[in-house]
Amino acid sequence: MTEQDTAPAQVPPQGGRAPAAGGASAAEGILRRQAMRESAARTYARSLPIVPVRARGLTIEGADGRRYLDCLSGAGTLALGHNHPVVLEAVRGVLDSGAPLHVLDLATPVKDAFTTELFATLPGELAADARIQFCGPAGTDAVEAALTLVRTATGRSGLLAFTGAYHGMTAGSLGASGGAPDVRVTRLPYPQDHRCPFGVGGAEGARLGARWTESLLDDPKGGVPTPAGMLVEPVQGEGGVLPAPDAWLRSMREITAARDIPLIADEVQTGVGRTGAFWGVDHAGVVPDVMVMSKAIGGSLPLAVIVYRSALDVWAPGAHAGTFRGNQLAMAAGAATLAYVRENRLAERAAELGARMLTALRGLAAQQPCVADVRGRGLMIGVELADPATGAAASDLAAAVRRECLRRGLIVELGGRHAGVVRLLPPLTITDEQASAVLDRLADAITTASRHHPL
Repeated sequence: MTEQDTAPAQVPPQGGRAPAAGGASAAEGILRRQAMRESAARTYARSLPIVPVRARGLTIEGADGRRYLDCLSGAGTLALGHNHPVVLEAVRGVLDSGAPLHVLDLATPVKDAFTTELFATLPGELAADARIQFCGPAGTDAVEAALTLVRTATGRSGLLAFTGAYHGMTAGSLGASGGAPDVRVTRLPYPQDHRCPFGVGGAEGARLGARWTESLLDDPKGGVPTPAGMLVEPVQGEGGVLPAPDAWLRSMREITAARDIPLIADEVQTGVGRTGAFWGVDHAGVVPDVMVMSKAIGGSLPLAVIVYRSALDVWAPGAHAGTFRGNQLAMAAGAATLAYVRENRLAERAAELGARMLTALRGLAAQQPCVADVRGRGLMIGVELADPATGAAASDLAAAVRRECLRRGLIVELGGRHAGVVRLLPPLTITDEQASAVLDRLADAITTASRHHPL
């Protein structure tokens, strides 16, 4: 790794690019105009007041010449980091070929190559009997497609979803996420150790959650008729980086299979090696009926699909459509990304490096009372901050840690129910040296923030 990759953001690194004349003032002007012109709904721009102009791998350079290590990765979209050579080569290949860029849902060689590569990564039982639907450009559209699919196939309307879930921002996705009331959604407890709804955590907490689910579905007075499907994240990302225990996920598969309820795995953030397996469900050996995919499958470009068992493929033509479901550049970039992750065993690399990073962060937790929990799977890592006296989420402290990280040239995101979890989603191509730099900057940021923002 070069020196510029780990240099602090405040000072141009030795041998690196110095701020261009007027760079800082130009960036300030861009940020000022953004604040004046863009909506109040913008999110990342509020906490990350930077103007990216160049990026490669883990590193982003702002218009003012400062460099940052990006552990947000487009909310997990950039499996290979920024502007990876295989992605750029794939995109240039399509552009130079003269192929159409907009094809609706027509067949093309680029789409055929993407589908072939994607199917090669799926659980074997599903790949042997799968259908694929290309959706609109965002993961939330794929979630909507999955809901339409299972409701059409089963003739039922209800949905089982989980507390703390996040599935997108459209109406059906929000209902499944708890972001908007939906009478068709029954919310079930998602297992977790630190804030277990049953007060026990661990395997026993997960077992009780599974038992509750069975009881609710089988109770004729439970008020929950057989639903159209169950929607689950193998790791809750926005919910605070909560990995589903393997035994619990297998229980959900057994419960749904026994009652003819399609199991939908939302792999939008967990897919393509992020958790240390190619798909999050692979850890438990679970084969869902439907898999929802987006983010990394487009190689940094907008793409969303669902893959599902052929028996569910009973919806009519046009039952779910979208103008931009034929993004040829995204399919080319996605096929290149999928192949690179598979051929270079980056999922295994994520498992190994992620385990080491978790161990290091747990050592930090032993020294910092404000660190209530460290958890994750692969390179999907969360550090929960809380008041050591009360256990209450320390959202203000987490926001301060994010600011201190940015001052040190590290971009992180927050999550959890009260935004008290610092989240790390580095690219799968992160080096050992870069990982050490990330951990050092995060540890320093937590130390400084906790000193200046006592709980």
